Amino acid sequence: MALPTNTFATYEAIGNREDLSDMIYRIDPTDTPFMTGVEREKATAVNHEWQTQALASVDTSNAVLEGDDAVTDAVTPTVRLGNICQISDKVARVSGTQQAVDHAGRDNELAYQEMLKGLELKRDMESILVGTNQAKNAGADATARKTASILSWIKTNTSKGTAGGAADPTTADGAGTRTDGTQIAFTEARLKTVLSAIWTSGGKPNMIYTGAFNKQVFSTFTGRSTPMEEAKSKKIVASVDAYDSDFGVLKVVANRFQRTRDVLVLEMDKWAVAYLNGRKMVSIALAKTGDSDRRQILSEYSLVARNEKASGGVFDNTTS
Repeated sequence: MALPTNTFATYEAIGNREDLSDMIYRIDPTDTPFMTGVEREKATAVNHEWQTQALASVDTSNAVLEGDDAVTDAVTPTVRLGNICQISDKVARVSGTQQAVDHAGRDNELAYQEMLKGLELKRDMESILVGTNQAKNAGADATARKTASILSWIKTNTSKGTAGGAADPTTADGAGTRTDGTQIAFTEARLKTVLSAIWTSGGKPNMIYTGAFNKQVFSTFTGRSTPMEEAKSKKIVASVDAYDSDFGVLKVVANRFQRTRDVLVLEMDKWAVAYLNGRKMVSIALAKTGDSDRRQILSEYSLVARNEKASGGVFDNTTS
């Protein structure tokens, strides 16, 4: 069927307005569960420090003579630990012309780009804190400072591969890194071993972080939340959001920004992120050097391991 003669259609028209939706759609993940879940502290120096305290070992021979003189017991001193504040940033730059023209989906181009860079910076920080095997570095004039990631602290309560050189950090002070070993299956037995070790050390873990593959492996464990079938809605709920262990209930969360080979078992209030005074996700207007405007989004931060014995990890897990 042909178009009638001399019918003026959109194909010939000049000047029809464009149809551009005033919405902009993103699917890139921006959730940062570790940074969202831990406490924040203030840091007042580049080397942020704190102390831990241990009690003396239990003395099962603690019996004294009647009327005997009291004997002074040995004192257990505190342990002084610290981590380095790392600077991470993102910079947005928009030309004067782009700032002046009309935009779809945002009123102010510079503010929009600034918001995007802030989201990107949060993702970077989450990945640095829980997704890198990074030791602390005090830096120098030509070397950027680095904060020790969570993998540099967890030493006491772990399950790891038995081949390929697998090893925990030599010391639990952020100065070393993990040695990855040959990957083995993530099992409930390995998780229970870590939970038992944490409890014996005095910890009360309440959070488990996994990658995507091992989150699905977790769904097969017997201690998981029981799958349910809702007949009315014809829906089966089989995901795990809690694990009822012998030592308490732990929330289970998939984290896109950690290494997929790691399963972290954490007591969340024993971890924190310390921000240097006035340096938490700040926006800094940079000097104009031409017909453009620049904004630097910046954080200066350090991971605080208040006591790594309260947490643990199941490491060297297979990921497929």
